[in-house]
Amino acid sequence: MLHTDLRYFLYPGLLVLFISCSGGKVVTDKSVKILPPEELYGKLFYDVQERQIFEDSKTFVDAIPLGNVDTIVKLYFNKGKLNNTDLRYFVLDNYEIPQNDINFTSDSVSINNHIKQLWKTLKRPYDEKISGTLLPLPNPYIVPGGRFREIYYWDSYFTMLGLRVDGEKETIKHMVDNFTYLIETNGFIPNGNRSYYLGRSQPPFFANMVQILADTEGEQVYENYMPTLEKEYLFWMNGEDCIDELEPTNRRVVRLKDGEILNRYWDDFDTPRPESYREDVITANKALKKYPELSRENVYRNLRAGAESGWDFSSRWLIKDMKGEYDLSTIRTTHIIPVDLNVLLFNVERTLAKGYKFNENLSKANYYKAKYLARRKAINKYLWSRQEGFFMDYNFILEAQTETLSLAGVYPLFFNLATEAQARSISAKLETIFLRPGGLVTTPYHTGEQWDAPNGWAPLQYMSIEGLKNYSYKDLADKIAKRWTSLNEKVYSQNYKMLEKYNVEDLSKKSGGGEYPTQDGFGWTNGVYQALTKD
Repeated sequence: MLHTDLRYFLYPGLLVLFISCSGGKVVTDKSVKILPPEELYGKLFYDVQERQIFEDSKTFVDAIPLGNVDTIVKLYFNKGKLNNTDLRYFVLDNYEIPQNDINFTSDSVSINNHIKQLWKTLKRPYDEKISGTLLPLPNPYIVPGGRFREIYYWDSYFTMLGLRVDGEKETIKHMVDNFTYLIETNGFIPNGNRSYYLGRSQPPFFANMVQILADTEGEQVYENYMPTLEKEYLFWMNGEDCIDELEPTNRRVVRLKDGEILNRYWDDFDTPRPESYREDVITANKALKKYPELSRENVYRNLRAGAESGWDFSSRWLIKDMKGEYDLSTIRTTHIIPVDLNVLLFNVERTLAKGYKFNENLSKANYYKAKYLARRKAINKYLWSRQEGFFMDYNFILEAQTETLSLAGVYPLFFNLATEAQARSISAKLETIFLRPGGLVTTPYHTGEQWDAPNGWAPLQYMSIEGLKNYSYKDLADKIAKRWTSLNEKVYSQNYKMLEKYNVEDLSKKSGGGEYPTQDGFGWTNGVYQALTKD
């Protein structure tokens, strides 16, 4: 299952992975009860997921056992084969089934006040005990809402933008400290605080969260968080010392043809995602029918890597099939050097250089300065397209940029990596290709995936708006902000909800696509709206 040697170490109640370059046996400690659901529940997990006992594959893996897990599993084994009805009753008798509804209404309350009140509903207390698949956290935190009942990594940065506006400084500090705890106990920040997310992370925004704290508490914050930020950076760079011309990839690290080091999304497991088990099996079946040379493990790894990107899923990770269409069965995430990830890591390296300079550790400051300067050069070499006048993902297997335009191309504006000429070209592209009545479309392609047209997402609107402002394109930034916030307000006036994503092309229609219905709540939409309307 894994192609690396795993050594397991126990921290307070948690399972930690340390991965080396060498091969070897996979060693697991079965006494640890924070396990992914397929290991925790065994045959019961597979029967529930394969027989579609619940409509959403995420429901059962989030369920809370009402008794000792070993006893429940043994009881199920002794019952023999159950029909679907009896299986459902067995689960209902032995688990607390999670609900999606956040049960919050605010008729006629202004949207800003609605969001301010909603923080209380979306807040979860610190976790007192291990329960099912939840990784307990020591401080309160904000969840996105709907089916997303746990903290999520990159969501949380954009949520914090709104928490800052609403004076929730303590909540921000608690969330940053929770992520610090996850790094210290796991070596990285998982996708979310669930055991089934322990094979992958999400876009690395921890440096930005530390910056939010530094903006409010002063630059001495760097002294506290630099070692933790460095640990996270080492997670993303794990395997850098193992690659060469003959073996140019290792986990998330890729060596390019002229020796440059850039990164890709990855997952340390190559099985179906437990929270999307049935969907992944269907996708793999379809992929192997079209491409018999593939393995199931390859498809699963690429689906998981796509989930690490946060863009699950998008034409960015797909290749066109024989009909010239994008289809999820063609997913090739691990072949792609993504713009967003590498710009984020540029920012991590730059933040480490700044932090260590503040702490007067000049050797480390110079080391990370050399790192971010080398990455910036490689980003411009491989990811800037003169032909498109835009930053594009790079397929290192084909040694060519992909054909897919996406809002990942605005990350260099947000992090001040682009030149003035590049910014001018990007702003023109945003206005002519991406701008719609409700804001910016994520990509201009209609594929049925949720990170493509016609959908728009709050984090990408915010990064585009702020990125344009960084280069003095205020008129376009204001136009995008006005269209996006007006769409938020229009939908809110109809149902008093803030949604996960929006249809920015046809304002009379709902967003769609992907593996589940559009959720409400919603953490990062709330945060971005508050940030954009704070003046």
